[in-house]
Amino acid sequence: MENKEIKTNHRFLDEAGDTTFYGTGKIPVIGNNGVSLSFILGLVKFRDPLEDVRQRIIKLQQQVQNDPYYKGVPSIQKKISKGNFYFHATDDPAEVRKTFFEFMREIDCSFEGVVARKIPRLYERKHNGNEIEFYADMLSHLLKNKFQKQGKLVLNIAQRGKSTRNAVLEMARQKAEKRFTDNKEGRAVKTEIVFNIQNHTTEPLLNIADYFCWALQRVFERGEIRYYEFLMDKIPVVVDLYDQENYEKWGNYYGPKRPLTAKNKISPPLH
Repeated sequence: MENKEIKTNHRFLDEAGDTTFYGTGKIPVIGNNGVSLSFILGLVKFRDPLEDVRQRIIKLQQQVQNDPYYKGVPSIQKKISKGNFYFHATDDPAEVRKTFFEFMREIDCSFEGVVARKIPRLYERKHNGNEIEFYADMLSHLLKNKFQKQGKLVLNIAQRGKSTRNAVLEMARQKAEKRFTDNKEGRAVKTEIVFNIQNHTTEPLLNIADYFCWALQRVFERGEIRYYEFLMDKIPVVVDLYDQENYEKWGNYYGPKRPLTAKNKISPPLH
């Protein structure tokens, strides 16, 4: 009997926010200047051919880089001075964001994200006050429903210091597999998940993951929903993991039929 070729699928993962809970002396700093109220992980699935999308992004990057209108924009010129311009929502001026968001509307892709509100008591109890465990647990929620299809899943993940070290990613994969098998006893794991650490400067498809994550971040940090609404048809599911008020009956799951609103904005904690 001939061996069938193993099918390989790709997903592209990025983040928004940070995993910081404490400052010096273990004083909570959540919501302070430069410290986010939540941490977001999300991954993109492309149905258009990957190389076609990749080349289209590169072409768009070059257009921005060569546009004299952006000649004096520091964030753009800084990237050019280090090699080439790439799209990164936090740094990009509004005109560039609009260009890239409109481009994303043309791509056949979908995004799913998980959001973790930064709650110190939960962080201590559930993650032992450890940022690595916090990150791995979050990633496991993205992966836990990815073991059902035969073949290999390559998770192309934006490099992020200690969090994207192989040991941390493997911890996340094991947690995800346990969640998958525990959900239905005897369920078989069919998918081999492997990680491919990438960089925004060399993998343009990560630029799209970055923009999706940024759009979610604006909802949860600022109550600003226009970016999310612009892309909502491409975001089938967002899980607000620790939204305790709406946890019952899947109330912390959001999608086009039950979209996020400005009410999903997280209130700053009382330190």
